[in-house]
Amino acid sequence: MLINPPLPRDAKRRTYWISPHGSAHALALAEAARAHDGIVVAVTHDTHAAHTLEADLQLFAGNAIDIMHFPDWETLPYDLFPPHPDIVSRRIAALYRLPSINRGILVVPVATLMQRLAPRSFIGGSSLQLALRQTLDLQSEQRRLQASGYRAVPQVQEPGEFAVRGALLDIFPMGSGEPYRIELFDREIESIRSFDPENQRSLHKIEKVDLLPAREFPLTEESVKSFRNKLRKRFPIDPRRCPIYQDLKEGTTPAGIEYYLPLFFDHTETLFDYLGDGTLFVTSQNALDAADTFWNQAQTRYDNRAHDIERPILPVAELYLPPQSLREQLNQRLRAEIVAADTNEHAIDLGTQAAPVVAAKKRETPFEELKRFVDGYDGRVLIATDSAGRREGLIEQLNTAGVNPHVVASWQQFLDAPPVARHPGESRNDEQENTNVFITVAQLDAGFALAKPPIAVLAERQLYGDRAQQSRRISAS
Repeated sequence: MLINPPLPRDAKRRTYWISPHGSAHALALAEAARAHDGIVVAVTHDTHAAHTLEADLQLFAGNAIDIMHFPDWETLPYDLFPPHPDIVSRRIAALYRLPSINRGILVVPVATLMQRLAPRSFIGGSSLQLALRQTLDLQSEQRRLQASGYRAVPQVQEPGEFAVRGALLDIFPMGSGEPYRIELFDREIESIRSFDPENQRSLHKIEKVDLLPAREFPLTEESVKSFRNKLRKRFPIDPRRCPIYQDLKEGTTPAGIEYYLPLFFDHTETLFDYLGDGTLFVTSQNALDAADTFWNQAQTRYDNRAHDIERPILPVAELYLPPQSLREQLNQRLRAEIVAADTNEHAIDLGTQAAPVVAAKKRETPFEELKRFVDGYDGRVLIATDSAGRREGLIEQLNTAGVNPHVVASWQQFLDAPPVARHPGESRNDEQENTNVFITVAQLDAGFALAKPPIAVLAERQLYGDRAQQSRRISAS
């Protein structure tokens, strides 16, 4: 292992890691996942940090480690618009898979870890599999899909949609990366093919399709009736003037219904219930402080909206774990906490260093600092670019500057490349000078360095400095 992060032996012995530099945070998690016999949950302080960490993990975890992200709805508490279907799809897929996964890394923002969820019995019990030669009644299936939250549309484009045309059923299952076209002969499934939602052309054949619920709550006639009864008992509403009540009565799903999820169930659970006892939680720096901040913001939003008698809302504690309850849950489980240097005497330094400063000082010679660094560096250097196209363009520019990187497809291929020894005073030609410089495709947020063995990892934007940072912000927006 390049980094050997210490792991807790039991829940009573929490370990502390000094915050790794740059993307070495993801490297530490990947190596912890290889060493730990169970799932590693990386808890970040916000959604942006979760997306960044997930992207970094793609390089260091490779194909050997299962990486999942349980995303936030990306709506504010009590918002009156729904989360994007892609987000809901990823959440439901993660909840469905988690109870059966033994190892891997799950990335989750701390506010999402606090969220109260549907019980496991709903997610697991509402799934269905369609397979070749299975008997299927289209009318009954349409009713079942709509009760599971799927939307009937003329043409399927995104997760949670279905369309029926004669003996064809097009459906985009939640948790799936592509939609499927199911063709019937009489009432028997004759073929199942994936298709491109852009041009609607069929692609490859498959044997079966897993259908997960399209919502994190049921929309059956019975569950909707129960919801309306609970709403009336809970709040002094006039059903005729309550939009939520009327929308559900008329068969439509009201905006913001996600924040009434507890009224669909006898009890709710949290992500802790979906994870086994051997799960290792790694909380990032300031994650628990962020939990306090989120709780206070949610409470403020509740106080500002709780007096609307036509649209009553549930207290924050029914939708989220209070910060103290979150800490109690974490204290009962294996846990490593990432802290700032010099804030905890028991924290272990993982041996990472800041990435070397190689940003261009002059526009005319943009890679002068990089060339100077690699010529005097005894270790190996890996440059990460955002895409294959950017990699090829950068290679051309680097070659012009006298830096000749080798292309590698993965982090492991970079590590397996034999190092070239350099001896003081030895003369080297241009080809030999950059033998230990490599380039790959990976959307790294920031680089880092290791002393033993000497390795420097550079994100593409670090070669250009502020100009690349500004360009990336513009393209992202």
